This record gives sequence, C-alpha cells and structure tokens, in this order.
Amino acid sequence: MGHDIATEELVPGVLVDRARFADVPAIVRLLADDRLGASRESPDEPEVYRRAFEDLDTDPNQFLAVLRRGDRVVGTLQLTFIPGLSRRGSLRVQVEAVRVHDGERGTGLGTAFMEWVERVARDRGAALVQLTSDRAREDAHRFYERLGYRPSHLGLKKRIG
Repeated sequence: MGHDIATEELVPGVLVDRARFADVPAIVRLLADDRLGASRESPDEPEVYRRAFEDLDTDPNQFLAVLRRGDRVVGTLQLTFIPGLSRRGSLRVQVEAVRVHDGERGTGLGTAFMEWVERVARDRGAALVQLTSDRAREDAHRFYERLGYRPSHLGLKKRIG
C-alpha cells in the first residue's frame, strides 16, 4: 500500500520521496531538534534506528517520507495506513513524527507536505487522516488547526517500556 507512493516535486526545488536507510541520521537529527525530541532520541545509538527502519521499510502499511532539497533532508513524516471495521470499514491514515527543518519553517513547505498527505490518503480511498501531537507543541497545534484538523478526541498513552 505505502510502497507505491511516487517521488514528486512538492514545491520548486523540494522533492517528497520514500526514505532510504542513508537518510536515517538526518531524520533522527530532525526528530531530536527540539526540547521534546532531544529528550527522546539517541542519535548516538544507530542500531536502534536501523532495526526500526527495516521494520518500517518492509511493512506495506508504512511509508516513511522525506523532503529533499538537493542532497539535504529538510523534512520527514511517517504515514501508517490503518484498515478497520469502524466507519463502515474505512481506511485511516495516521501521520506521525512530522518535522520540517527550522530553516525551512514559515515558507509554506509544511503546509504543502500536509496537503500531500491528504492527496495520498484520498488516492488510497481513506476516509480520515488523523494525527497526535504532544500537548507542549502549541505552535504545531495552531498549524494543524489552521489546516482544518480538529482536536476531536482525547488521546491517551501509557509507557510500557
């Protein structure tokens, strides 16, 4: 399902593409590039990310996307395609780990990235795009709400490891 998403130019000079293993260090740097991410990520432990990448890359319901400006990774996100019985058997698309390099923020690239997500979801027949965002990411909440996302559910998490 996620494996057939084509590379395309998202905005002039920036391609959205399937992540390759060689992109993992740049992706981890993006994930660690804020207060929350810095406390959660371990760029010095590449083995954990190698295993995770292999799992993502071989699962047809996963798509790890990167934004490329030339040879630089300037953004990333993960799509999970979730089939289900609810909503009359609808497909959902879960968006995780959305990051845009701080030098690219405010340019419209994040908006174009999320519009791309919606096109991909629609093309696959999904009824819903959903995401979660840490409560501390107030700027992100304003961004998503500006794009039409609504805080319709209370998300709960429990750390088990």
